[in-house]
Amino acid sequence: MFNIKLYNKIAACGLQCFDAAHYTCAEEIDNYDGILVRSAALHEVEFPKTLKAIARAGAGVNNIPIDKCSEAGIVVFNTPGANANAVKELVIAGLLLSSRKINDGIAWAKTLTGDDVAKQVEKGKSAFVGPEIEGKTLGIIGLGAIGVMVANAAEALGMNVLGYDPYISVDAAWGLSRSVQRAKDLSAIIKNSDYITIHVPLNPETRGMINADIMNSMKKGVRILNFARGELVNDDDMEAALASGQVACYITDFPNGKTVKMPGVIPVPHLGASTPESEDNCAVYACRELVDYLENGNIKNSVNFPDMELPRTTHKRICVIHKNMPNMISPLTAVLSGKGINIENMYNKSKKDNAYTVLEIDGDIPAGVDSEILAIPEVKRVRII
Repeated sequence: MFNIKLYNKIAACGLQCFDAAHYTCAEEIDNYDGILVRSAALHEVEFPKTLKAIARAGAGVNNIPIDKCSEAGIVVFNTPGANANAVKELVIAGLLLSSRKINDGIAWAKTLTGDDVAKQVEKGKSAFVGPEIEGKTLGIIGLGAIGVMVANAAEALGMNVLGYDPYISVDAAWGLSRSVQRAKDLSAIIKNSDYITIHVPLNPETRGMINADIMNSMKKGVRILNFARGELVNDDDMEAALASGQVACYITDFPNGKTVKMPGVIPVPHLGASTPESEDNCAVYACRELVDYLENGNIKNSVNFPDMELPRTTHKRICVIHKNMPNMISPLTAVLSGKGINIENMYNKSKKDNAYTVLEIDGDIPAGVDSEILAIPEVKRVRII
């Protein structure tokens, strides 16, 4: 029996992935094996020793203490791509909003009174002239699930699309339209784009990446879209660039106290994934990830441990989370050979400082094997499934 703690409301279609005979899902529950979360902050939460995995119904994991989880052998999942279409559609809307002064025009129209509103509209509409996006160049920084979908949609709308991502995956590359030009470096995006949209994760290397130096190298009048993370852009530098006209418009899905009333900014209230379809997809993905890990030891879409999806070939598995260090396999196999246990299959993968080893056993596993493996200093967690 597994206990799953819910830190946010999770769509019912996701929770249906849990067999009620083997899972209990609740907001108030002790000694839980898994966590399902959306936006709730977990940095101050004291996790029980029973916690094995956290699944975030969404892509960003800034609300989860990744380092703390890694040290405790807690696998953290996210759901990349589950909300990609929702974000893509909003980015396309953002392109049009940033160009055509639609927001300003609507706000002005709502102030009109009298019997001659139609005449006032015709007289005043010239104040809201904006360029078409067809034939313009869109630069996309980051070609993950969202970036690829934005690239293909913008290309279909007649834009010239440049994409930059030094770490593009094989799957993403296969999904990218042949008409999208791949930039060799970031400077090609910066110097040649009329519009720039950002789709990269927030980390120490990307924080504040859109700054004065970068913006001063862009085309004058560039329009910048940020539907990834607010902290990717230096707000003070953006304010100066908007004031000088270097940036014509900045549209962000992450308004804050500074940007919400900043001239030239269109603040969108974090609507990127706010669709019923997106919430359903994220819930289903997250719940399936938890089920597969708890029942089979399989890992897919983890941010702190390597992916390892293996069909079950034997009745039992010993799953070991450990540090990524040389000569780690020998002590693991030594424990099993000392107990007369034959290993049918063995798999090992690593991700930065962390590694994951799955040992498939055909036969009984004597009591105490997990404790002996856990006694190896570099081992963080052992599970027998």
